[in-house]
Amino acid sequence: MPSLQKIVIQDFRNIQLQELTFSPNINCISGGNGEGKTNLLDAIWYLSMTKSAFCPSDRFNFRYGTSAFALSGTYAMNGGGVSRFSISVTDGGEKKIRRDDKPYTRISEHIGVLPIVMVSPADIAMVSESGEERRKFVNSVLSQMDRPYLGDMQQYNRILLQRNKLLKAGIADEDLLGAFDERLSAYARPIFERRTSFCESLVPVVQQYYAEISGGREQVGIEYRSDLQKGELGEILRSRRERDQIFHFTTAGIQRDDFLFTMNGHPIRRYGSQGQQKSFLVALKFAQYEVMKSAYGYPPMMLLDDLFDKLDMGRVGNLLRMVSDKSFGQIFLSDSNKVRTESIVDSLTSDRSYFETAGGVFTPVNE
Repeated sequence: MPSLQKIVIQDFRNIQLQELTFSPNINCISGGNGEGKTNLLDAIWYLSMTKSAFCPSDRFNFRYGTSAFALSGTYAMNGGGVSRFSISVTDGGEKKIRRDDKPYTRISEHIGVLPIVMVSPADIAMVSESGEERRKFVNSVLSQMDRPYLGDMQQYNRILLQRNKLLKAGIADEDLLGAFDERLSAYARPIFERRTSFCESLVPVVQQYYAEISGGREQVGIEYRSDLQKGELGEILRSRRERDQIFHFTTAGIQRDDFLFTMNGHPIRRYGSQGQQKSFLVALKFAQYEVMKSAYGYPPMMLLDDLFDKLDMGRVGNLLRMVSDKSFGQIFLSDSNKVRTESIVDSLTSDRSYFETAGGVFTPVNE
């Protein structure tokens, strides 16, 4: 499994220049709010996913007063050997990604090379916000495991953009719209089937993890909802063509898919407490971890940002017993409570590293 041995960060968020060496097991980062814990985890995420987990635009990732940032990571790779990955970004939008100093032909070639999972307080958006957040989650997971899926999504989005431009311009070209419909339908079907399969494989694992975290007090579920459950997209688009021309955008397709999170048969966003919602989201990410581990044959890296927020001590204890399982790979754990983190992690393993952060400066702590 890939394991991050060393990272070098330059001008990323509040981090001016840092070079850090990590344990292949558990790495704990402590410090106050706003000091840089999450920024370090986001830099690690960026090296895997070529984008921030939190900022859709790279202009928010430049350290104040700078116009570029650079990240590099040295990884022990699955099967032996070491590789160095580097990413540089400028405010002109140029992004360069290299593996062992050789540039990728396309950025998408890198997705899935360094599999990763993050649990973060920002995950609450998947419960509280629109279906777009839940689609982003599913796309992030499947894009890492399934390169054809990523390619199909890129092609679908490109064609959808062209179709919407035509509709927005008010051009009623039936032949051209028909051509777009058929091409969208061809890409939508495998995306729909892969999402269906993923959801089916994910649900029982989410239920298992939630039961372990919560003590089995509630039953959770995920319901996949898609226009394609009603038929082929090409036929649906033809039946909605007049509607699309009125609204000036495409009103059906996999871009409207949603995944309803439930607890005891009801939407968890309405009926779940903060602790129950957090427990569900942690179970969801741990289930993602298991599904990815099964697909790859080895565990991905796991980033646990402010893991204990909004969880009572009973749920925290259940969660940490799961994390201490030897089947987990490299873990990065942030927490503002240094004493709590050390007491818990020390009871799990002696193979760990500690870091304290203040103002974007990280100091290794010898224990």
